[in-house]
Amino acid sequence: SIFVKAARPSCALRPTSFYRHTTFLCLSCQESMSESLRTCYVYLNQTSRSFAAVIQALDGELRHAVCIFYLVLRALDTVEDDMTIPLEKKVPMLNNFHTYLYQDEWCFTESQEKDRQVLEDFPTISLEFRNLAQEYREVISDICHRMGVGMAEFLEKKVESMKEWDKYCHYVAGLVGIGLSQLFSASQLEDPEVGQDSDLANSMGLFLQKTNIIRDYLEDTQDGRAFWPKEAWSQFADRLEDFVQPEKLESALSCLNFLVTDALRHVPDVITYLSRLRNQSVFNFCAIPQVMAIATLSACYNNPMVFQGVVKIRKGQAVTLMMEATNMRAVQAIIAQYSQEILHKVSLTDPSRDKTLHALAVIREKSQSSYANRANHLSPMYLSAAMLLAALSWQYLSTTAAQAQGTGDMQGQ
Repeated sequence: SIFVKAARPSCALRPTSFYRHTTFLCLSCQESMSESLRTCYVYLNQTSRSFAAVIQALDGELRHAVCIFYLVLRALDTVEDDMTIPLEKKVPMLNNFHTYLYQDEWCFTESQEKDRQVLEDFPTISLEFRNLAQEYREVISDICHRMGVGMAEFLEKKVESMKEWDKYCHYVAGLVGIGLSQLFSASQLEDPEVGQDSDLANSMGLFLQKTNIIRDYLEDTQDGRAFWPKEAWSQFADRLEDFVQPEKLESALSCLNFLVTDALRHVPDVITYLSRLRNQSVFNFCAIPQVMAIATLSACYNNPMVFQGVVKIRKGQAVTLMMEATNMRAVQAIIAQYSQEILHKVSLTDPSRDKTLHALAVIREKSQSSYANRANHLSPMYLSAAMLLAALSWQYLSTTAAQAQGTGDMQGQ
């Protein structure tokens, strides 16, 4: 989902030894946290590649609601990903997962997935869920229900059409964007329209998820998973896995660029959505993954490495994006920059050329639009401190992750 997979910088390893300690951006509120809530933040830091820092920088009670939302969806996603659970057991679990939120003792101890601790200690997570205000519980339970049903639907079928690709991405990521938007509005940090406009929120999730799917072609193919829609790849090859063959490179790039072009159509909605936000912590939370995604999409476009290895955005590039994406004008400039990079790579012979140029023209016009600055600006010192801490933590993770990977799984910790 949008929470589960994010644009991957070169240092995106699991920093479990660093995150063994309690939260690093929520230090000021630890004294007032219950033991079970502290444990939830430990799980957040242990399981999140990219979102732990920005979640912990959210204001007030919204921080706890989003933390629990993340962990509930991480648990649901862990069930979906676990190939050792037979379908006759997995499908009912996915369909009914939202009901486990109100079962004090429910847990699942048979998972072999790396993040299995969120299932094994689900009673701690569900306890803190039940401690949330009703308006937050209703959103989280509803999204969990809808996502579980959608995941179950796609367990036994592949993504065939472009329409089904949108539907799959809606279930695993668009719903997260919708749920987050409803939490933002429920907290009263954002206006009601943010939570009410499901189409824009859905686009936020689809843009991230499609970028992840495009980037992860090789990894998913090697794992026997297929998320590129057949309607797209069948125009260029007989089998999706054929794209790894060197003699199929031209066809592979044509398909890649076709899918990148499809993902780009969500960017105008992303700009509109971000322009409506008025709380600085919410803006940072939403904007940072989106600018990471446009940078990743630019790196993927017409890039043979998608079929040969891992396409990464550099650590320094990631830190710069995190530091800069704190206001609408800067985000528009970043989007314009990477859109221009894609434009320069569009081939005269690419089958999707006309559609790509049109999508980029729409983005260029949207990124030049003037928006009233609605964010309640925090002091420059606060902003600099918060984002610098996030950036320094990101850099620190790259040097400690190797040690963390050698410490064994989380049970040993």
